[in-house]
Amino acid sequence: MGKNPSWPVVTGPLAVHAVGFRTDLEELGFSCWAASRHMYVFDAVSRWLSLAGLEAADLDQIRLEEFLTARRSEGRARPLTTRGLEPLLCYLRRCGVLVVEPAPGAVGPVDQVVYEFGIHLRDDRGLSPRTVVGYERTARLFLQTCAPEAAAAGCGLDTLGSEAVIAFVLARCSGLSVGSAGNMVTAVRGLLRFFFLRGWTATSLAECVPTVASWRDSGRSRALAPSEVDRLLAACDTDTAVGRRDLAVLTLLARLGLRSGEVAGLCLDDIDWRAGELAVTGKGGRHDRLPVPAEVGEILADYCGRWRPPTSSRTLFVHARAPFGRLSSGAVGHIVVRAGERAGLGRVGAHRLRHTAASAMRRAGAPMFEIGQVLRHRFVVTTAIYAKDDLDALAGIARPWPGTTT
Repeated sequence: MGKNPSWPVVTGPLAVHAVGFRTDLEELGFSCWAASRHMYVFDAVSRWLSLAGLEAADLDQIRLEEFLTARRSEGRARPLTTRGLEPLLCYLRRCGVLVVEPAPGAVGPVDQVVYEFGIHLRDDRGLSPRTVVGYERTARLFLQTCAPEAAAAGCGLDTLGSEAVIAFVLARCSGLSVGSAGNMVTAVRGLLRFFFLRGWTATSLAECVPTVASWRDSGRSRALAPSEVDRLLAACDTDTAVGRRDLAVLTLLARLGLRSGEVAGLCLDDIDWRAGELAVTGKGGRHDRLPVPAEVGEILADYCGRWRPPTSSRTLFVHARAPFGRLSSGAVGHIVVRAGERAGLGRVGAHRLRHTAASAMRRAGAPMFEIGQVLRHRFVVTTAIYAKDDLDALAGIARPWPGTTT
């Protein structure tokens, strides 16, 4: 193997995008050898289009599957799936060459109804993309169970009754946690209101959806003990870039009580090093600024200065291997889960560290309104759950049990 990789001379309809794709690979942090391999795949796709008599505008998901099938039949080692084509696909999408989505509603009537429901959630209700995906998943399951014969225009939903709705909710809630059941019920109510708004049902069936039984003040928060937090942070291998990144992520979650999505959305520009503040974008697009404790600031500075991969991306936390794209909220959650398993704590969720940060502030004597400000709660009652963790304070106001002398 030579010191430098070879580069193909790209021919075919995609040749005009070859220079841009190579530049994109360099900006994403691919090594020269990895970039060379992707360029050869790029050339193979372009040559395949030329032999098939196709233009760049003809490239879509179906054509890509045909290309992969041809590669497999030739005995090629890579790429064999669309995952191996991901850098190429992302670049072609940004260039407008690749069709991002197939025509909506082309599969079946249920998919068409779900598609229209998703548009309603995004455009009319302004829900986040992640919430829309969850609602669409519930809507598809509801239609497949309760109205599989519903036509694309909602025909057939006029026979939908409360019995079917209640039976679906009861069946689906079995085995779900209170939170998951509540999310599912909310999605079903939204779907039924959408049916009524479209005139597909004579009345709104949303009112017949059973309410999930939950009690806000039941139980205590799920906070980790201080010793468990120390074990969680110590489980990161600080001799590696991945360990340093994970340590910074866990510190933000455990010390500032950020949500996983808020950590994933942080950018380098959100850190004001001189003022010692962090700009956080929370639920509903709400923007807040939080003070950065010295411990958190030192860990962030060490990660950004020595361990963060060299990339043009302004996202704070990126993948350890090219392409150096931003971490998703799910990836942040996996960091917490893996750290909990390494520390011998079992499965620890990212939101549990938010409870941990609040409980730590309460133990330090912070008043409830200050805890609510750090957690950015809109209502004081949301913060009240952490008062139950302060057992010493509760002991001072507890009345003696009837019949006892103390």
